[in-house]
Amino acid sequence: MHTPFRLDGKTALITGGASGIGEAASRAFTLAGAKVIILDLNLAAAEKLAAELGGQAIECDITNEEQVAKAFAQVPHLDILINNAGIGLVGNIEETALDDFQRVFRINVGGLYLVTKAAMPKILESHGSIVNIGSVAGLIGVKRRFAYCASKGAVVSMTRQLAVDYPTQLRVNCICPGTVDTPFVEGYIEKYHSHEKEKIRAELNQRQPIGRLGKPEEIASMAVYLCSEEAGFVNGSVIAIDGGWTAA
Repeated sequence: MHTPFRLDGKTALITGGASGIGEAASRAFTLAGAKVIILDLNLAAAEKLAAELGGQAIECDITNEEQVAKAFAQVPHLDILINNAGIGLVGNIEETALDDFQRVFRINVGGLYLVTKAAMPKILESHGSIVNIGSVAGLIGVKRRFAYCASKGAVVSMTRQLAVDYPTQLRVNCICPGTVDTPFVEGYIEKYHSHEKEKIRAELNQRQPIGRLGKPEEIASMAVYLCSEEAGFVNGSVIAIDGGWTAA
């Protein structure tokens, strides 16, 4: 009997793969049978997780073209690329300094560009799959997230554009999560709301009509599906996993 959503014999590279959604994806892809390459700034965390999963860890700043090229020189074959690494920023346009705006774009957009460009020859050779982790912030306006919304809107557009340029050579899709219970969110609460953590956690839960935060594993499971044979007709799609936020 055929077991769906298997990735046996595939090699998957996950940026920011040592924590949060990236860690969940590293675990999910391993369980689905793939060999996982964890690309992360935090080499110690990446090595620890890679040792547990039987994968490979590579230290890399995705905004550094030389480091990206060096990283992909260590990857002889690639079937799947998960562009997960990214940062956030709180502030409306008046509160957003140019340096901060440019840093968000350098990582969320420029980093995705550099990694994807380096991966393209290998993905094209394998007729592989790319999944970009976007955000509901790339689909709707979120208060005081000017730079972040702009950067994730670019991720959505880059996904669709790649699908148009390479319609039969690869598949590329974008997942747009709502607020997910990750260290990324905890870091936001600690930085901006350390004096009112429980209040903010409650507000973040209620921001999704379903009444809770998403789980990293829920995002990872969609990524596994999108890279499986069962998703062979899914290309250039932008899929919200947001507890009904964008439907409300």
